[in-house]
Amino acid sequence: MSKSLPYSVKDLQYDNAKFRQRSVSKVITQSLLTNTMRRDCVSCSTGKFLALLLIFGVGYLMLTHTSTAHSVSVRVADKLSVHGEGTNATGGNALFGRIGRKPPRLPPRLPPNEHGSHNDKAVHEPAKIDTDLGWVERQQKVKEAFIHAWFGYKKYAMGYDELMPLSQRGTDGLGGLGATVVDALDTAMIMGADDIVSEAGSWVQTHLSDLIKKKGQVNLFETTIRVLGGLLSAYHLSGGEKGTNVTYKGPKPVVYLDTAKDLADRLLLAFTSSPTPIPFSDVVLHDPSAHRAPDGLSSTSEVSTLQLEFNYLSTLSGDPKYSMAAMKVLEHMKDLQKVEGLVPIYISPDSGEFSGENIRLGSRGDSYYEYLIKVWLQQRSNRDNNFTYLHDMYTEAMKGVRHRLVKKSIPNGLVFVGELPYGPNGAFSPKMDHLVCFLPGTLALGATKGFTKKKAMEENLLNFEDLENLKLAEDLAKTCFEMYAATSTGLAPEIVYFHTEEYSEDGLDGGNKSSKYINDIIIKPLDRHNLLRPETVESLFVLYRVTEDPKYREWGWHIFEAFEKYTKVDSGGYSSLDDVTGLPPRRRDKMETFFLGETLKYLYLLFGDSSVIPLDKFVFNTEAHPLPIKGM
Repeated sequence: MSKSLPYSVKDLQYDNAKFRQRSVSKVITQSLLTNTMRRDCVSCSTGKFLALLLIFGVGYLMLTHTSTAHSVSVRVADKLSVHGEGTNATGGNALFGRIGRKPPRLPPRLPPNEHGSHNDKAVHEPAKIDTDLGWVERQQKVKEAFIHAWFGYKKYAMGYDELMPLSQRGTDGLGGLGATVVDALDTAMIMGADDIVSEAGSWVQTHLSDLIKKKGQVNLFETTIRVLGGLLSAYHLSGGEKGTNVTYKGPKPVVYLDTAKDLADRLLLAFTSSPTPIPFSDVVLHDPSAHRAPDGLSSTSEVSTLQLEFNYLSTLSGDPKYSMAAMKVLEHMKDLQKVEGLVPIYISPDSGEFSGENIRLGSRGDSYYEYLIKVWLQQRSNRDNNFTYLHDMYTEAMKGVRHRLVKKSIPNGLVFVGELPYGPNGAFSPKMDHLVCFLPGTLALGATKGFTKKKAMEENLLNFEDLENLKLAEDLAKTCFEMYAATSTGLAPEIVYFHTEEYSEDGLDGGNKSSKYINDIIIKPLDRHNLLRPETVESLFVLYRVTEDPKYREWGWHIFEAFEKYTKVDSGGYSSLDDVTGLPPRRRDKMETFFLGETLKYLYLLFGDSSVIPLDKFVFNTEAHPLPIKGM
């Protein structure tokens, strides 16, 4: 760190005489008439000669000084004129203007580590502009990747749920409602990809309503977060209820809202058909009817990850039936027995009770915790209802995570979140799904409520527990990034295990021998695939917005470059990978809808201006569809 200069911010406000310009007459007066010796010298001939010499000398110095100062001010004026701020001193007038013109008063330089002044910001502005331009270019690269992914989907799979980029065809694995179209629509709106907005919007207007009436069985959770959430976000972003963009290409916003209501009316059967507030897992759209999963159980995360979407639809439609059905689930779960706020990953719609003892924040458990805080954020300005129980459930759960699930690896101490597959009295497993990498973002969001850390601290919004959660968020985000950096491809596997005192396996590293953490992370053969998942870049996006630390952008850029290098398909689209630890990696013939709906959206927002979809005014559903926060 450079040594501080002997100035402080206070010096900038202090009108010190040594920085004040003096007039020519004052210089002469003070030079000739301020003491007795000078008056004596003027009375003699020699003194008069010296006085005249002094006058001419001072005059010459003043003229040359003002001329030099003027040359500096002209250069400054030239720069200002680029931005439309010119100067009136031209031609001969400028020559006369030089005489007697005061050079600018220069304040003391601030030390490099002195912050908080207007001048400090100005000093650093050029470097900031250069950095911003670099991120604008990187953001454009993400947009180009999105266009390439859409090109492949449109060419080979338009109207299907997903693209198989290697075999160049489409597949319906999510009910056949064109999930990629709806998942990608609001991403295209945010990116300003107008042609794609027009193509996707026209497809929704022409085909989706008919498909909803004709299609068979769909999963309640997947259809809600991808299709219903995508339609509602598109409605808002396209100008519905005076949303953010009223000049986009595509159908009128009401098309998205009407389609969303038609779909939600059919999905409601999952709630009304169940004997308890816990909905069935599947709905047949054309009947319509609802059914249990084959084993009779619903996933905890699935039944508790519907509320953002149904709440917002009630707000838009004025019909409370959607919100009432969805919120009854969380109200019911509030009173169920938990382990320090932690819950098993299955629940029975018949008994309304949790089933089994498996506790984890990966698959079937993850978004239960995410929606506790996000639904509270969405509804916290609602004066008519009491939603504080959601915040209480979240707070208790995060305490349970820190107490029971957070451990450190050896030899280098990566912080990770493990599992309790046999309940609180069973053995701890150092297994962590990539899905768990949603947690850093959720922790940061819960700590600052969407504000920057700086603002939250200035307004005394953070308590000790918030600061603990924010520290855990940053530690876990580093671990999630190292899951990428430890592999040969720079892409994370679906699941990792961590080396601990109780658990180790040899010969199962990620392949990147230069990684510091290669001996901390264990990757089993069946877990080495990468599905283009978004959870890590989601957390990097939130943490950058909250902390304003540029390292999260840099980490995101490394991940994006790896996607570009190893998953891009020349003919269009991107592929999943079978094994991230070997080179060249084996490809898997699938481009998941969330690559366009989440991964590329979060990367684009990570590299962009923080005023776009601000976290204190929007909440992202678990499929990255931004919905406005009520009353904001």
